[in-house]
Amino acid sequence: MIKFVVAALWISLATTGALLFSFQSAQQPESAPEEAEATAFKGLDYVKTPVISVPIFDKGKVYGYFLSRLVFTAEAKRLAELKLPADALLADAVYTYLFANPQIDFTKRESLDFDVFREELRSAVNGKLGEEFIREVLIEQVDFLPKQDIQTSTIKNTASARNPAGTPPPPAETGH
Repeated sequence: MIKFVVAALWISLATTGALLFSFQSAQQPESAPEEAEATAFKGLDYVKTPVISVPIFDKGKVYGYFLSRLVFTAEAKRLAELKLPADALLADAVYTYLFANPQIDFTKRESLDFDVFREELRSAVNGKLGEEFIREVLIEQVDFLPKQDIQTSTIKNTASARNPAGTPPPPAETGH
């Protein structure tokens, strides 16, 4: 009978120890090395901005619009903690970059170095936040729309809205 009491006591102690160990290990925070390993496959989130339209003007005249749609990567955990709209921070960086570099000629493709553009945006937002928030800036779309194209398109759209079928208007009725 003493064997049964000792066996029962041993089983109780082993079960209690296993339960305490499992609860204690479940309540410990995740280790820091796992957080540092954020990659494209885990831990990073991709945020797509709406189309950012920046007017390009010189000496009081608008020459056209710089259009861009960007995607940036940031840690999902830090992105969830951010109180400011992340795409607004990136739009502000685009405006600041373009207005700070008036020497960029959008009629020439070579004048905009995309690697420098992406790095400047990333460092501008990270500098504003005071930490390494944005990991990478990706370019989904970049266009320059000259003012002449906008005016021609607007004139065509207004004409087609007035007369969508392109047929002459019906004759006016005369009262007999």
